[in-house]
Amino acid sequence: MTIQSKMWISNTCQEIQHPWTDKCTNAVAGLLLSSTPYCLKVYTMVYMLSMLMRHKVPTKGDLYKMVLGILQSTAFLVTNAYTFTLFACLLRNLLGGFHISTVAFIPSVLSSFSAIVVERPKRRSLLALYVANVATETLWNMAEARGWVKSIPNGQALIFGSSISVLLYLYRLGLHQSNTCKDSMFDILRIFVGKTEEGPLKSLQITNEEPANQSRTPINLSSISGLVQIYSKFLAAIKGRHQCCPHQGSCLHYVLMGGLRPLLGGISLQVALKILLNIKNIIQMKIKWHKNMFNAKTLNLGLFMGCFSLLYKAASCTLRHSFNCDDARFAIPAGLLSSISFIFYPDITVALYVMWKMLQIIYNVGIEKKYVPCMPGFTMILYTLCTATLFHAGIVEPRTLRESYFKFLQAISGERFCKFQLAPLDAFGYDTGRATEEVRHRLRIINKSPLPKWSLADW
Repeated sequence: MTIQSKMWISNTCQEIQHPWTDKCTNAVAGLLLSSTPYCLKVYTMVYMLSMLMRHKVPTKGDLYKMVLGILQSTAFLVTNAYTFTLFACLLRNLLGGFHISTVAFIPSVLSSFSAIVVERPKRRSLLALYVANVATETLWNMAEARGWVKSIPNGQALIFGSSISVLLYLYRLGLHQSNTCKDSMFDILRIFVGKTEEGPLKSLQITNEEPANQSRTPINLSSISGLVQIYSKFLAAIKGRHQCCPHQGSCLHYVLMGGLRPLLGGISLQVALKILLNIKNIIQMKIKWHKNMFNAKTLNLGLFMGCFSLLYKAASCTLRHSFNCDDARFAIPAGLLSSISFIFYPDITVALYVMWKMLQIIYNVGIEKKYVPCMPGFTMILYTLCTATLFHAGIVEPRTLRESYFKFLQAISGERFCKFQLAPLDAFGYDTGRATEEVRHRLRIINKSPLPKWSLADW
């Protein structure tokens, strides 16, 4: 990463952010008009999908609330889009130039806070977690580009394992049933590890006395009968169930079936998603089933889910057998061991989502226990700072931004993002111009027309 050579540039906002018009008001108005249809389309799909997942026929009241929710969320996203250009131009005119912080970060702080105020309070937490997820990855990429940190192989598995172990520990304690920890994340955990592992734990009286008629004669390893005795004890151990185990049936059956069900469920889910994404090609009979549907990647999600459940249950039963008791703390080593399965499905988005969910729940517990202070508006502040980080990365350091979010910025801007003239930002020392061209070429973002939609260039 090149060291910054300058902190200020004197270019106008037209030379960088809206080269198609010399009027800032036209640029802002055009972005407002072009982003609205896209945002409306996005949130219509989101709310309709949410309605379908409820598995019930919506009433008139439900439809009315859905329409209001679509309009409010659309207003939130549109506000986040057009006010960014508004504040960027305003700061440029007030300061007479661009500072490294006023190119994207500070304008996005102002626009993001203005937008999150518009959104419904119930949705703010979900939005904050999403942008925090992407921003965490982006900040790591920035640090790695500067040589401050270095990625390690399967590092996402470490993030996932440490985070899921904490959540499993809370699950075994039974804290997920309280209003403080109540979260949909524990519903997902219940699918993986089952309801039998759910806390709080029941106290059991463990008897260590052996039956009076049980033979205490030492086993003679030199005889065939001794070997038969060892084999019989081994079969009894794997076929039996410890008194502390909360499940029914043998531990072996519990572990194997616990891994088989998620394995088949994950494969079925992966196939269903691929069918849904390729429905157009399937209808037109253009799909190659062996290449696009039934390949090795189809097994990845199922292998992850099946191995995770199998390893967790095997480790839990082994610990109960070994220590002759059941303890919520067993969830920590069992969770760490089962996280090895994440190498089959090494998705950094999933790992960071679990991490941020864990931090959110721990923070709520800390507030309830009065270990940490409650910060009013923390969710709004988190959303604002994380979104500002993403806008800064997208404009100044595009190589560090997740590709899907770069495409999102392109779509929400009415395809204006690819028309920004960012070569002058090379003065800041980040090689912005060439990096932007590389990212655009890799993502096949083509500048089809010199003017964007609703350019208002002739007004």
